[in-house]
Amino acid sequence: MTLSIVVPVYNERRTLLAILKRVLAVDLGDVRREVIVVDDASRDGTTDLVRRIEREGTALFAGMGVPEDRLAGATLRCLYHERNRGKGAAVRTGFEAVTGDIVLVQDADLEYDPAEYPRLIAPILEGKADVVYGSRFAGDERRVLLFWHALGNQVLTFLSNMVTNLNLTDMETCYKVFRAEVLRDLNLKSERFGIEPEITAKVAKMRYRVYEVPISYHGRSYAEGKKIGMRDGLEALYCILKYSLLDSDYVKDGVIEETLTKMQALERFNRHLADTIAPYLGRRILEVGAGTGNITRFLLAHGDVTASDVHEGLLKRLREQFAGWEGFDTVRWDLATPPPKRLVAAGYDTVVSLNVLEHVEDHEAALRHKRQVLEGARGRLVLLVPAHASLYSPMDEALGHYRRYEARELRGLLQDAGFEVERILPFNLLGLLGWFVNGRVLKRRRLPTAQLGVYEVLAPAALALERRVPLPDGLSLIAVARPRAG
Repeated sequence: MTLSIVVPVYNERRTLLAILKRVLAVDLGDVRREVIVVDDASRDGTTDLVRRIEREGTALFAGMGVPEDRLAGATLRCLYHERNRGKGAAVRTGFEAVTGDIVLVQDADLEYDPAEYPRLIAPILEGKADVVYGSRFAGDERRVLLFWHALGNQVLTFLSNMVTNLNLTDMETCYKVFRAEVLRDLNLKSERFGIEPEITAKVAKMRYRVYEVPISYHGRSYAEGKKIGMRDGLEALYCILKYSLLDSDYVKDGVIEETLTKMQALERFNRHLADTIAPYLGRRILEVGAGTGNITRFLLAHGDVTASDVHEGLLKRLREQFAGWEGFDTVRWDLATPPPKRLVAAGYDTVVSLNVLEHVEDHEAALRHKRQVLEGARGRLVLLVPAHASLYSPMDEALGHYRRYEARELRGLLQDAGFEVERILPFNLLGLLGWFVNGRVLKRRRLPTAQLGVYEVLAPAALALERRVPLPDGLSLIAVARPRAG
């Protein structure tokens, strides 16, 4: 296990060696450390000091008294900006260079104490957290200083919590720790101090598990070199609104996972979908393509659930989410291949496959593979697919959809795969207009976050109507089928 420590530096010549000595001296047990110093075009001689650190490496700190066992296996790298760009840019440069399993941000002044590292990384090492915030206001030792600065931090944290629905006590803290996979996904853009609310907004949107631990804090006055000011507070306010309410591309390449997470946030929609398929569910359920578990928790209310997916990362996330739940299991299965023997022998009475078939190039084979799971129990297949070939758009392409379906085509596919079709019904009338405008007219590749928020607000009335009146049309089709006898 390696901890990567990113140290953004700007005009910190007086404190840089002292903080790096503490970083390298802290006892991390068996965890190795990788220190990445990013000089943001300092003007006070810091750049020359960073170059010296780069030349001498850990030997410099051995000469300063850091124990050899702490330096064993430690690596020290230095990166440089040609012009001053801001803390956010320096942090992002460091993030792009890390190679460790856990990543931590360390300011180059002496306000934050590296002795807190064991406490900060513990929730991640224990498998409980994806992200950890070190809170200056959660009850540990701190220097009493700068009332208005502290009040500004609390106001920004309060506003951030309002729009992210987190209950942090210190959003602006320097000490943020991440599983490396989290940072590989996040699409960060801020150049200055807006990086703090941007990270928080995107971590919240991706629904990562966030823990907060108390830390000590030894704040500086402005006379002692504190840099953040009113301008940065206003920028943070702007970033809270921008990245929480307006920004839609908050992961780099994982459009599918991002979309799954966006849909996970639509609680009313997911409950309505679960209620719609509930009459067709049995007691032993195989969920094919469970993703991030949007519907899994509702299926568990009906019976035992085995969640399958092709991506091991998503299965790991599901195991963490439902750890300790009776009757829950996971299995890796690529629908393009026949089902594992354990699935065929398990005797499932229901296979649920929601928004999966369109991702498989050979969908006929995928349907036959699902039938094999059900043949012994004569159970049901509950299938949801996107409707209307004419709606195929750049959003479908970005999501990896090979196609959209017409009802007659879907019925024929199911019959050819050996199923008797009980019914096919349209679903989600309200979504038709949004998909047409965003995908076909505006040629977007991602679902807009703000529109999804509006959709969730309008959902109760629209979904209540859907429950009472048969839909003439919908953005999706739900099919219910059984393996044909003989």
